[in-house]
Amino acid sequence: MLIASAGVYFAAEFIAAAAWTDPPYSYTHHFISNLGVHGPTVAFGQFMYSPLAWVMNTGFVLFGLIALTGVVLLRGLPGKRRRLSVLLAVLLAAGGVTLGFFPGSGETAGSGTDYHGLGAFAAFFSGNLLSILIGGAYRALGFSRRLGIGLKVAGVCGLLSIPAYMAVLASEAGILIGLVERGIVDPFLVGFLVVGAALRRT
Repeated sequence: MLIASAGVYFAAEFIAAAAWTDPPYSYTHHFISNLGVHGPTVAFGQFMYSPLAWVMNTGFVLFGLIALTGVVLLRGLPGKRRRLSVLLAVLLAAGGVTLGFFPGSGETAGSGTDYHGLGAFAAFFSGNLLSILIGGAYRALGFSRRLGIGLKVAGVCGLLSIPAYMAVLASEAGILIGLVERGIVDPFLVGFLVVGAALRRT
């Protein structure tokens, strides 16, 4: 399930990005959320037009729910750590579902509650904290110390990318904003893939 959660996300992202051809979608320049906005529209200084927006939004929802299932199915975590991991996974799932149902076109940002932004940051923090938590439980879960350290490093890198993302966002320059945003998300997703594969082998 952990492998599938990351696989669904990356597949949805690739398919939606490949369909965006006029102009081509840029992984380094465009926000991830742009892939879930059909448009055409302009928001946050970027042109948004994703012909297969429904694919990305479905991917957001499925990714969160499948990741939650994977964490719930983990065996060996001690009581407090298990409760915390499930809580973080619930927050991650809630973030993914919110992203899917409230595309990031900026329409809700001016209404007083930016649901898309709330969902994004819920996923940003919970996903990376979950990576650190699972990495610290490598003995209980039965995978290698090296992988445990790798998961912790991935989570820390993701968390450190959040202030960098906010700084680029506040500058309004938009330089490599898509790359910086992926620095938040991709590390813990890759961590899910790797730890899922390790657990499957054991």
